[in-house]
Amino acid sequence: MSVNSFGAEDRLDVNGTSYQIYRLDAVEGADKLPYSLKVLLENLLRTEDGANITADDIRALGSWDPKAKPSKEIQFTPARVIMQDFTGVPCIVDLATMREAIADLGGDPAKVNPLSPAELVIDHSVIADVFGRPDAFERNVEIEYGRNRERYQFLRWGQTAFDDFKVVPPGTGIVHQVNIEHLAKVVYPRTVDGVLQAYPDTCVGTDSHTTMVNGLGVVGWGVGGIEAEAAMLGQPVSMLIPRVVGFKLTGELPEGATATDLVLTITEMLREHGVVGKFVEFYGAGVGAVPLANRATIGNMSPEFGSTIAVWPIDDHTTDYLRLTGRDEDQIALVESYAKTQGLWHDPEREAEYSEYLELDLATVVPSIAGPKRPQDRILLADAKSAFREVIGDYVDDDQPQQVKGYDVGVDGSFIASDPTENGPGDEHVDDSAKPVEYDTSAELDRPRKPTTVTLEDGSSFEIDHGAVTIAAITSCTNTSNPSVMVGAALVAKKAIEKGLTRKPWVKTTLAPGSKVVMEYYDKAGLTPYLDKLGFNLVGYGCTTCIGNSGPLIPEVSDAVNNNDLAVTSVLSGNRNFEGRINPDVKMNYLASPPLVVAYALAGTMDIDLFNDPLGTDEQGNPVYLKDVWPSQAEIDEVVGGAINAQMFTKGYADVFAGDDEWRSLPTPEGKIFEWDADSTYVRRPPYFEGMQAEPQPVTDISGARVLLKLGDSVTTDHISPAGAIKTDSPAGKYLTEHGVERRDFNSYGSRRGNHEVMIRGTFANIRLRNQLAPGTEGGVTRDFSQADAPVTTVFEASENYQAAGTPLVVLGGKEYGSGSSRDWAAKGTALLGVKAVITESYERIHRSNLIGMGVLPLQFPEGESAESLGLTGEETFDISGITELNEGRTPETVKVVATSPEGKETAFDAVVRIDTPGEADYYRNGGIMQYVLRSLKNKG
Repeated sequence: MSVNSFGAEDRLDVNGTSYQIYRLDAVEGADKLPYSLKVLLENLLRTEDGANITADDIRALGSWDPKAKPSKEIQFTPARVIMQDFTGVPCIVDLATMREAIADLGGDPAKVNPLSPAELVIDHSVIADVFGRPDAFERNVEIEYGRNRERYQFLRWGQTAFDDFKVVPPGTGIVHQVNIEHLAKVVYPRTVDGVLQAYPDTCVGTDSHTTMVNGLGVVGWGVGGIEAEAAMLGQPVSMLIPRVVGFKLTGELPEGATATDLVLTITEMLREHGVVGKFVEFYGAGVGAVPLANRATIGNMSPEFGSTIAVWPIDDHTTDYLRLTGRDEDQIALVESYAKTQGLWHDPEREAEYSEYLELDLATVVPSIAGPKRPQDRILLADAKSAFREVIGDYVDDDQPQQVKGYDVGVDGSFIASDPTENGPGDEHVDDSAKPVEYDTSAELDRPRKPTTVTLEDGSSFEIDHGAVTIAAITSCTNTSNPSVMVGAALVAKKAIEKGLTRKPWVKTTLAPGSKVVMEYYDKAGLTPYLDKLGFNLVGYGCTTCIGNSGPLIPEVSDAVNNNDLAVTSVLSGNRNFEGRINPDVKMNYLASPPLVVAYALAGTMDIDLFNDPLGTDEQGNPVYLKDVWPSQAEIDEVVGGAINAQMFTKGYADVFAGDDEWRSLPTPEGKIFEWDADSTYVRRPPYFEGMQAEPQPVTDISGARVLLKLGDSVTTDHISPAGAIKTDSPAGKYLTEHGVERRDFNSYGSRRGNHEVMIRGTFANIRLRNQLAPGTEGGVTRDFSQADAPVTTVFEASENYQAAGTPLVVLGGKEYGSGSSRDWAAKGTALLGVKAVITESYERIHRSNLIGMGVLPLQFPEGESAESLGLTGEETFDISGITELNEGRTPETVKVVATSPEGKETAFDAVVRIDTPGEADYYRNGGIMQYVLRSLKNKG
């Protein structure tokens, strides 16, 4: 129940329905705030409780200083949670385990439900194994079910067992497109304690590209699994009041420029400016010239900028899009009335106060691509050929190591084959300081060549070389939500077919739209046959190529690439093109608009000037150029206007949670408590609640602890969290082998996030991790002081020995510990390894909070001190006292740490306790956030 210190409660009547609202103008200074901070301010007004959310918090936001460094922490309560299947499975595993635990405590399992609405879209598991044939979609879905049946049965149980939890089955759409087309409300109507309220729709999601919904004016971003679980269970997400970058738009896009060209331009600008951890907000007269689908495309790329969000205000484009996608007229009326009442409706003449400013004239945007390895490395399409020739030498050096998908993120910040499905806000591990690549654009640069003949099974042959386009994929939520560029791609295909062109035979062509509506408007416009004829048959409704689910290349092409070490390329309409991400055979990856993806499939090489070199020849032998097949904006608009209507969306989403026959026929456990399969290697009951009692036991000091790892600066959650492929000789690989899993069926850590036994074995196992306890090594190894002579062994094996001996563990770290993407298993794995405290020089905010959420105590060395300055080697035993003050309802500012060396020398210091809010103190006293929520639910009677 809100305390309502500001008397902000009011009523809003819309079409005969009365809603309770909390007026922003009740807070002094609210009118000057940016749109995004107004949304946060309403959130605090509505959820003020006098403890975790206070009147002082609200005043601090109302009097926000745009130029100040973020320091004030607030508690944000999102309206809902959205998940994709890879990152969402562990959340549902934990809820299922909580049900069992509350039953063990004598409570009612049915009480364990998401307290905030939660939706999960299964879109990350489909792989484009089959392509270029009419049954590609059906075959890929069939293979998908075969690979993921265990996980899908579990999610299907969750769909039926939990209230306020819905699952969008496989083969339906991409999570972010389903979000903007159907799930997002913009203004959320919900009955709370018997009162119908209206408030801004906000969300957090377990995928960094949750920010796509920013295009609708919905403030939302990607979080780690622990934060998502907390939000599902009604707990607020801790955050700092951010700096807000105002991005002013003027003018209009010129003829020939697409939403993709615009987003690549903005990505380059914001990466160069530096927006990690900041909000980005678009304003100005040019906002009205950007259609909603283009706004969503730009919002989607927020992680590639590095910003937390990239939000747009509410205006006529918003309500028009809601109407187009079949939203109820009363809901649309509520959105408009609420936004205008609260000052959230876009006024192009009004300029809020911002921390920093950028400006772009839309008329200056030109056709572009980005690559070959980062989304911010924009290349003018006119310079693409010379840019390719400039860098190809870096990829064909015989000494160049082959990048293979699935291992790690380099400690230097480069993305080296990390798990493509583990996403978090900002993705700060992408080098934020990088400047745009400058290319020599002289006409004819020489380049390495290695012509290689490929003979297919049917006896036909062709020649490929460095730079051959081996994947051309219309994929990912970034662009497949956008009718303009999707219709543009189909029109390029139509004109190409009419000119007698076809794709090159070495190109794997795939089409993976974000929702079924895309195929419906393709069919209605008569465009599907042209895409099919070029090999762009539907392969699935999912992320596919953009997350590395591209499937294998054409086998003979793959053999030629690997046998001759060819540096071949992919062109995709996605948002990420990091090295090793798209396909293990492909070294260079380029982001492009869907129409350009089709053009490059026709060209078959990156070594082409699309403005001056022909794509091919017609039946008379005449050259055909890009300009000959490129549609005008008027042609695109005519098709969009005639082929898309609200009925398509209404029909497509009428039964969105029901699924197809295969989904509905899955054998599914019944009952409120899940029946765990003891033989499952995908879904297992985690041990978080073993031995848990109805009331929390007093917290205790830590004595006799050993150091599991001693780490340096900038150790990220990518170093800590399990990610990518599972190696045979790793602890996780050995576990799977012992459980009868063949190497070919290991799958990835991402697919096995529901099995803590696999994940704990992959924690601190990154091959680039440097543990100072074991100098001269890299990877997940440490010294085990529970054994004679303290041998070097794996982190997991040492942990097992320590826990068997009853020895608590600590981790020592440097500055910015836990930076990078927010990853739930970085904290879960730490806790399950037996770590009771982490002592560092400083923390990334989210990981610090996640450690507390798992019952691990985050401590900081005294200001100016470090493990090195204190002379700590990691060989000491640690005693930490003063923690017990928490039992008296107080959070100590410091605790005393005494480290005793093997020789008996004591080093004492006062460590700062980084439990920063009363809510976090409650979590720690209970042993973690799940335990806190579980006891709260049980005690409600």
